[in-house]
Amino acid sequence: MNLSEWIDLKALGTTAVAFLPRLLAAALILFLFWVAFRSSRAALHKIMLRAHFEEALIDLLIDNIYRSALIVIAVVIAAGQVGINILPALAGLGVVGVALGFAAQDSVANMISGFLIFWDKPFRVGDYVSVQDQYGRVTEITLRTTRVRTPANSFVVIPNRKIIESTLVNHSKHGGMRIDVPVTISGSESVDEARRALLGAMAGIEGVVDEPEPDVVVKALGVAGTDLLLRVWIDDAALERPVFYRVTEAAKEALARAGLETPSPQIQLVMEQSEALLKPAPEKRRPPKTDDEDE
Repeated sequence: MNLSEWIDLKALGTTAVAFLPRLLAAALILFLFWVAFRSSRAALHKIMLRAHFEEALIDLLIDNIYRSALIVIAVVIAAGQVGINILPALAGLGVVGVALGFAAQDSVANMISGFLIFWDKPFRVGDYVSVQDQYGRVTEITLRTTRVRTPANSFVVIPNRKIIESTLVNHSKHGGMRIDVPVTISGSESVDEARRALLGAMAGIEGVVDEPEPDVVVKALGVAGTDLLLRVWIDDAALERPVFYRVTEAAKEALARAGLETPSPQIQLVMEQSEALLKPAPEKRRPPKTDDEDE
């Protein structure tokens, strides 16, 4: 069977020639939008940096939202040039998107919380934070989650909504920070002697700064002894846990060298004597035997 009987090559060629300018126009539109994105990306980045936007938020807005918006607009205009109307399809996708939004309310809440974190800036990448019973260094902030690396080298992913709803402690916000190390001495020991011994042991400990100077204060007068707080300062929040352990060990050794006692857990047993318990138990009388028992 001859192919020319089924296809009108002349009409097909005429249609292709007539369609070619539209196709070139659509390709030109896509190219122009690509050039517009590439040329405006650096300028937008600089403007947002001057407005003190976070680097992670800038990348999110430019490389994701801005680029996606330009792609959608370019595709709609280019499709219209070749005679394809995709606006009804986009409207249908919008309805589907609303339905999916109701089905994924937690994800939407996390995304909104992510924008709030970028806007309010309670912490930044590299800060040490405590949130949701987790402590560590913030390694990445996304629109949905915040990633934290703990001192045990664990990778913790926390939903942004949980962070917004919880109390967050940023250990790196103001640079240097104070570390409080609890110390307890026996109630009979002198606080001044304990203070001199503890402060003398702080000299030369790695990570402890000289200004502000370390100090020792009385926190409470407990039943077992006197509760003290040994307070030292560091200039980098990354040293908080290592310095805490070093100071605790040095404080224990300093008290031992000074001969100062620390209270140990004690249990006191009180024994009371009762006259009723000391009296001998009365003898039980046996009933008299009957004649039957004698037989």
